[in-house]
Amino acid sequence: MSALLREKFGREVVLEKPKDRSFGHFATPIAFSLSKELRKSPMIIADELASSFDDSEVFSAVEAVKGYLNFRLSENFLSEYATWALDNPAEFGKQEKKEKILLEFVSANPTGPLHIGHARGAVYGDTLLRLARHLGYDITAEYYVNDAGNQIDLLGLSIQLEGRATVLGEDVEYPESYYRGEYLTGLVLGAVEKFGIDILNNQSRQKELALWAKDKVMEIIVKDLGDLNIFFDTFVYESSLYDDWDRVLAKMGNGVYEKDGKMWIASETHGDEKDRVVVREDNRPTYLAGDIVYHNQKFERGYEHHVNIWGADHHGYIPRVKAAVEFLDYDSNKLEVLLSQMVSLLKDGEPYKMSKRAGNVILMSDIVEEIGSDALRFIFASKKSDTALEFDLAEFKKQDSSNPIFYIQYAHARINTILNKSDFSREEILNSSLKGLNENADSLLFDALLLPEIIEDAFSSRQVQKLPDYLKALAASLHKFYYDFRIIGSEDEAKLLKLFMVVALSLKTGLSLMGIKAKDHMSKEEE
Repeated sequence: MSALLREKFGREVVLEKPKDRSFGHFATPIAFSLSKELRKSPMIIADELASSFDDSEVFSAVEAVKGYLNFRLSENFLSEYATWALDNPAEFGKQEKKEKILLEFVSANPTGPLHIGHARGAVYGDTLLRLARHLGYDITAEYYVNDAGNQIDLLGLSIQLEGRATVLGEDVEYPESYYRGEYLTGLVLGAVEKFGIDILNNQSRQKELALWAKDKVMEIIVKDLGDLNIFFDTFVYESSLYDDWDRVLAKMGNGVYEKDGKMWIASETHGDEKDRVVVREDNRPTYLAGDIVYHNQKFERGYEHHVNIWGADHHGYIPRVKAAVEFLDYDSNKLEVLLSQMVSLLKDGEPYKMSKRAGNVILMSDIVEEIGSDALRFIFASKKSDTALEFDLAEFKKQDSSNPIFYIQYAHARINTILNKSDFSREEILNSSLKGLNENADSLLFDALLLPEIIEDAFSSRQVQKLPDYLKALAASLHKFYYDFRIIGSEDEAKLLKLFMVVALSLKTGLSLMGIKAKDHMSKEEE
């Protein structure tokens, strides 16, 4: 609908859903935004716009009400649209946006398995990715692997310490900072098998060990993401970028300067709290230098827009990277940084105990094992990403309506059960008209056909939680309709079953866009 109105008015149109359905299916305040431009009152503009729809077959009524335009979709349009959607399920809600986007997310250091904080950004990013692809964007999912610097050296040291303690039986004195967790045991055993036991005490081979280990950790990370139905198109390794540093440094021109034996970026001129060091006194580039080279490479690849999803603790990092983009002579408005807050996890109301496998974090893989990937994905997509998230695992293991993912899956399975009980063939159901439905059925049909609007809004606003919110509301409407009205054996059985098929299509499509497969049957489904 927004696409149709955008084409008619030649601009983006804000659509609202009136709380009172008697006002229509949609409303827009476009007359208010046009008022200054046209130098007319919103009421006059709304009246003029309403009259331009007199010959529309899509709307049964377009009314101007106090400067707002209210739209009521025609029965004929809703029925034909529903038929088209059921005939073309793979195309339902799709568009052809075309814009070329690079989406970078997760990008966790390859020093240990992903924890639940990483999982939130992973689910947020992958859901955005799926929405964008459904809308026709040419979007690439990229993982930036921070495989250079002190954290990689520390990985090699941590494996040696773990091996000396567990394999050689030495009394090891641990430094204040090191990696810990059961995953290190697997790395130790793999290292001994590949390099021999002597590598555990050979400090000169610590770097060699670290470089081997970070690739093994990346294999763990990729597997854990795959278990969550998350896959990347490209991986860029930080270690591969520094050969290009001199060229990129020269490209920034006056954006960098020398002081106290160091090279600085003048990021304060672009809103940063202060200028930042990019080259140390010993001529080693800093971590920021790697990010500058990486973002230069991103822009050189010809994408029209770049989206980064970072942890909320990286908020202060945004101005310095945007400053670098400007100094590289690119438009920093084409770099969009979205933040993902951390997660608090409970189990039966108590803080979740950390696994010995994790060291000092809660592993993503542990939670997937406990509640399944569907529940985890749904939870992490169900709240705005830049707000704190607390959830109790016990709530998402329940097999009743208090568990939203169960409630939605149950709605989809219930529809399939009802269809299987009917004596009507699928062909007879599909050939029935959806005109002449009662008010409640008409409302349910409209809600089911609203999915394309939700998809576009969830992506354009970057608020993916709008999709699970919609699915929960649609499932609730379906369940209520099922209890309030007789379906099998009713005079309108074929019509109502077709209506239910439209609801099932929206539930299935919406779940798919969350990386979740809809269920046709459930073990506790009512007969």
